[in-house]
Amino acid sequence: MTALRRFTLSVSLLMSSAALAPAMAQVTSETIQTSAGQMQVSAVVTGLDEPWAFGFLPEGKIVVTERDGRVLLVTPGAGVVTLRTPPEVDVDGQGGLLDVLVPRDFAQSRTLFFTHAKRQGRASGTAVTKAVLNSDGTALTDHETIFEIAPGSSGGRHFGSRIVEARDGTLFITVGDRGSDDTAQDRSLHNGSVLRITKTGAVPSDNPFVNTAGVQPEIWSYGHRNPQGAAMDSNGQLWVTEHGARGGDEVNRIQKGANFGWPVISYGTHYSGRSIGEGTSMPGMEQPVTYWDPSMAPSGLTFYKGGPIRGWSGDMFAGSLKFDYISRLEGAPLQEVEQIQGDSTQRVRDVREGPDGALWFLSVGNGALYRMEGLGS
Repeated sequence: MTALRRFTLSVSLLMSSAALAPAMAQVTSETIQTSAGQMQVSAVVTGLDEPWAFGFLPEGKIVVTERDGRVLLVTPGAGVVTLRTPPEVDVDGQGGLLDVLVPRDFAQSRTLFFTHAKRQGRASGTAVTKAVLNSDGTALTDHETIFEIAPGSSGGRHFGSRIVEARDGTLFITVGDRGSDDTAQDRSLHNGSVLRITKTGAVPSDNPFVNTAGVQPEIWSYGHRNPQGAAMDSNGQLWVTEHGARGGDEVNRIQKGANFGWPVISYGTHYSGRSIGEGTSMPGMEQPVTYWDPSMAPSGLTFYKGGPIRGWSGDMFAGSLKFDYISRLEGAPLQEVEQIQGDSTQRVRDVREGPDGALWFLSVGNGALYRMEGLGS
């Protein structure tokens, strides 16, 4: 795929008869100096309204979600269509249409998985809906909500909401504490957890608490505040990044049945400055692999597993909503070693390695999807 420079994509809005041209992003092309040399950053689509996630289809198209509920199908260099019949979502505070997963069997199943906020009576919670993309790429059909947290709660905060397919085909879903700290230690709730379900929403028989009375059987790990980044490394190990309070944003290596401590332990403080819980460590509670202080508000996570960008193989990349950069992490112990920053990296919500070996990311600040590759590639 060649680098895309200055252009405006037309948007075909299939929910109406109008064809519109989206507004230009604040930057459509720039060069950023990185540890791997100069990178060309090019806008692939602009004019997005609070984009949250994206995924690559095997035929070269890209699915993008916007928090207000739109699902977009992007054909790089050609245009964008708004898909009919997106999942029904509850747009409330931080909630709405959130992550999208293109499973490995998409070419056969045509099925996409979405996480979103769902209305539950007077409450709301994180849910997973699957739908089939029709053959001409204009609509989503056969909607089925396969999972929703129980019970729901009021407030529009901390939905978590990343979804990752494991090697065995099960799904990991991150759920935040919904703004109620202590619920992350209450395993009778799904709040503040990494969950594991099948593609039908069933509970895998080898989940750690499947036979434990009073515990939600979907829980894989718990004690999380608001995990908004999740990815598998090349060994099939699940990692998450999660928002702390004032300081203490974490990178965690997820382990089956583990308690990650929130809000009993933390490397941050409350926004008021008050201390949190019992300090930074407690027996039986996991330590983060690394953490950020001050908080950089991590969202989106990927591993660069191989490609033309030399020196980045195996490294972790996380978006920063607060400080407008992409964090590169490497080493043992793992630590942030580089901040990749330019006019294009305003409020990075999602970041993924593309099938072309480029690094792709969503900027909420620019309302754009970008592609980053080595200059001259």
